[in-house]
Amino acid sequence: MPTPSERVAAAYARIAEVDRPEVWITLRPEQEVAMEAEALEERLASGEEPPLAGVLVAVKDNIDVVGLPTTAGHPRYAYTPKVSATAVERLVSAGALVLGKTNLDQFATGLVGTRSPYGAVRNALDPERVSGGSSSGSAVAVAMGIADVALGTDTAGSGRVPAALHGIVGLKPTLGLVPNAGVVPAAAPYDSVTVFAADQATAARALRVMAGPDPRDPNGRAWPADVRLAPRDPARVAVPDATGLAPLSDAERDAFRAAAARLVAAGVAVEEVDIAPLLEAARLLYDGALVAERHAAVGAFLAAHREDEGTDPTVAGIILAAADLSAPALATDQHRLAAYRATARELLDGCDGLLVPTTVGHPTLAEVAADPVGVNSRLGTYTNFVNLLDLAAVAVPAGTADGRTFGVSVVTGAFEDQVALDLAGLLTDREPGRVHPSDVVELAVFGAHLRGQPLAHQLTDLGARFLEDTETGAEYRLYALDTVPPKPGLQRVARDGAAIRCEVWLISRAGLGAFLAGLPAPMSLGAVTLADGRTVVGFGCDAAAVEGAQDITGHGGWLAYRKSLG
Repeated sequence: MPTPSERVAAAYARIAEVDRPEVWITLRPEQEVAMEAEALEERLASGEEPPLAGVLVAVKDNIDVVGLPTTAGHPRYAYTPKVSATAVERLVSAGALVLGKTNLDQFATGLVGTRSPYGAVRNALDPERVSGGSSSGSAVAVAMGIADVALGTDTAGSGRVPAALHGIVGLKPTLGLVPNAGVVPAAAPYDSVTVFAADQATAARALRVMAGPDPRDPNGRAWPADVRLAPRDPARVAVPDATGLAPLSDAERDAFRAAAARLVAAGVAVEEVDIAPLLEAARLLYDGALVAERHAAVGAFLAAHREDEGTDPTVAGIILAAADLSAPALATDQHRLAAYRATARELLDGCDGLLVPTTVGHPTLAEVAADPVGVNSRLGTYTNFVNLLDLAAVAVPAGTADGRTFGVSVVTGAFEDQVALDLAGLLTDREPGRVHPSDVVELAVFGAHLRGQPLAHQLTDLGARFLEDTETGAEYRLYALDTVPPKPGLQRVARDGAAIRCEVWLISRAGLGAFLAGLPAPMSLGAVTLADGRTVVGFGCDAAAVEGAQDITGHGGWLAYRKSLG
């Protein structure tokens, strides 16, 4: 495996090879990053094991990196932060190495990647076409094999559209899950730090490190106690009906339906729904009064610098027009948005997620120049509603359409990021990675709650996640209890014990409480020691419950015993 120093050298060689200067606003000197790589190698030699050791990161230039200017895509806006954004701090602490700051649609306003005085960012696969924005440079840095991970931001789809246009992965986490401290706001209530990577597992590793509240971010949120860790079994996914897919070309519709068919082949139940209310909600972001949030972020600056050479006229027009909006208009649209959120919950009730195309078409640079607003709006057809409705999303490649990359997104409820990753993994046949919190409970099950057994749904209904097949230490005996449905009873013994096969699941603390509350006699939960020595929560029963019960320890586990019955 290459050392961090070797990886840095390869990245800078790749930067020279591809010759795409518009990707970067500030590229750090190679020697500076190489020195950090050497320091990291010393940490590794001393026995440290940082989880992201040597991972190369590109950072969108509306996210602070200490010592590097933050421009947000406007030269006159530039300032040099004394501390990094929380997301960057956490990546660096975990061993990541920052290469530099990437280009973007000015003030993160756009989905095309062309609205920048630092140059239009060309697509990595076809330089005549747009990269997608606003996180344009970040996506291209990953797509060209320069950075392992790149940070973007997403308000209307900027962490997903560029992923679709490059055939890479874009993780758009639940709002507030990654702190926005040190991020120039676009529309603060709806902004999210996002991750690009070539695969889900790499992106998930970075997101897991960055997640968690920070007092510097008043809008930060923690994982809830009842967080879902996996889809139900079988999973259920909604897809748009024929009307909802109308904006796509014939080839794009075929590619989308092929993606839905892959879910069905993986055992997922797919049902069509009317997504019109979601698309209506999406229009509030720019066509309604919610655009006032963008004016609150940078409107005063743009009003003072509208005539500057570095000001993008399309961006200025969008943001400064919001100055004429009234407070009652904003309040009205906020109330409308609350109603749409309720509608979305009802629409997706009983579903683990919603599968949508990530974007519509792939415009050329010339097409954007001819119709900058109209083309941009089409790109956001299936992305604009997600943050407004407090949803999470994972964008993944889904083949080709019209000769170009095509992508889909799995959209889930807030804090169901792991569910979205798992469902997306069924589409890519790649390891989904883990972003769920570490503060969860390991639960050992021995009988009716094993996968494929009659009560397994009680775990998956609570969002529990299968972890492993294993066995206990050699100090237990197993009995067949006279219950409906049949269940085993586990007893710890002082002598003549044996190892018993079991499964270990991960479950949230609140989920475990709900599970325990519904546990019928004579079952109980207590400490169980596994073969590797760790202690987990597991099923047991008292001595009275096994009096007269058949001792089935010799079978080694419940499934072997049941099989012996024929």
